[in-house]
Amino acid sequence: MERVLEWIDEGTALCRDALGDAPGDLEAPSLLPGWSRRHVAAHLSLNAEALGNLVHWARTGEERPMYPSAEARNADIEAGTSRSADELRSWFEESAAGLDAAMAALTDEQWQAPVRTAQGVPIPATRIPWMRSREVMIHAVDFGTGLTFADLPTDFLEALCEDIRTQRGDVPEVRGPLPEIAAYLAGRRYSEVLSGDGKPAEPLSAWL
Repeated sequence: MERVLEWIDEGTALCRDALGDAPGDLEAPSLLPGWSRRHVAAHLSLNAEALGNLVHWARTGEERPMYPSAEARNADIEAGTSRSADELRSWFEESAAGLDAAMAALTDEQWQAPVRTAQGVPIPATRIPWMRSREVMIHAVDFGTGLTFADLPTDFLEALCEDIRTQRGDVPEVRGPLPEIAAYLAGRRYSEVLSGDGKPAEPLSAWL
């Protein structure tokens, strides 16, 4: 758990850098089709609040889903993009800090409480930090400011590849540099990833 919390801190710092400090820094498109950097920023803030719902659930036993529905989630992200650049940055900082504080207050017993992901999958609350680390690390790259998977911690990339293989269940065995394999498995831009027959690996759909 301790290392995962460090990944959250590292990813949050990378996202903070990607958010920039100039009015125009959020106007460019992200690396995600159809999304601007504003969409990524709004999504990250809403995700912190959504995971905070799961922390509340674990702490109190009161069921509180991440989002009311997938449609509501998407609508809230779109609405969030209308905020000013300063408001988006403040929202990111406040939501991230709120989630950190909420997680820090959980007892050992509460960390074992069962909750459910946005997809309805039952998980122990101990999975919440990992879910947040994936978001801030991967989306730090998605901002499209020049950061790549090669800039992310090696142990995070190893854990990410294992997690995606477990969850997707349909990915072929490939070989190549670890950062490129992680990008490939996450459905992001990649190079130097080869399939078992030595041919370039076929792209996968986006994940996360």
